[in-house]
Amino acid sequence: MGNVIRWLGSAVKGLRSFAYREPGDESRPIIGVALGGGFARGIAHIGVLRVFEENDIPIDMIAGTSVGALVGAAYASGTPLEELERQGALTHFRDFGRWTISRMGMAINERLEGYLRRLTPCTTFEELKIPFAIVATDIVAGESVYFTKGELCRPLRASCAFPGMFLPIEYDGRMLVDGFLTEAVPAEAVRRMGADVVIAVHLDPGQPDQRPKNTIEIISRSFSIIQQQQPPRWLRFADIILKPAVRQIHWDDFQRTPDLIAAGEAAAREALPEIRIALKRTVPLRRTAPDESRSFSADI
Repeated sequence: MGNVIRWLGSAVKGLRSFAYREPGDESRPIIGVALGGGFARGIAHIGVLRVFEENDIPIDMIAGTSVGALVGAAYASGTPLEELERQGALTHFRDFGRWTISRMGMAINERLEGYLRRLTPCTTFEELKIPFAIVATDIVAGESVYFTKGELCRPLRASCAFPGMFLPIEYDGRMLVDGFLTEAVPAEAVRRMGADVVIAVHLDPGQPDQRPKNTIEIISRSFSIIQQQQPPRWLRFADIILKPAVRQIHWDDFQRTPDLIAAGEAAAREALPEIRIALKRTVPLRRTAPDESRSFSADI
């Protein structure tokens, strides 16, 4: 029975995506965009989205991990890219993090709720203009958790709770941390939402070629090394992969917003020919339901 309910949820999501498409576009593929994590490097997503807008590339659904979830939520709500760029340049760690003393982490990210309110008045998934999913990781079960309905803030905080730095988020009976542990780029999530073509934006987690200076950089670099040891699972779900050149930009270097946006724009422009080819694909009139072989906390 549970599988049937989840399948119905998937079908409803698929139908919802058609509501956002222009009349006469039913024959083109459903385009899903997966925005990966990367702290300040996530500002590059703004450049990618800007090029898509300038070139009339449709976005039917979005999934985000970590900072990709923050940018994705704001964009899906209708926030102009100019405002996202302005806020990005003004951002400091204190806007979303507060140092604390805990056995579970060094900081708490409850300020992220206020930061989200600066970007959009929307507080629930249902208020968004584009179907959207946030990916977090259940640190106990070791699996992805997808959120597509209800409140935005706590799922967003969970998706941005970098382990070791931020305290985990207790929500919906789970202990949740950053979605990058299981889906650094949420290509699988957007595929399960019903996308025919998945455009994945991967932000290189590598650090500048210098010695790490603090505990945060030690943790970040350690996770980067682990992730580079084997091909990530998300690759098999992506049709087109964009890789903005952000490797040499520090995780908290928000002052380099212009450089980050330019990197996103360059990567998107390079991919435009491939994206336009994908838009011409013929799709079947009847779409199949997304695979339901893995568990979720929310129906997609």
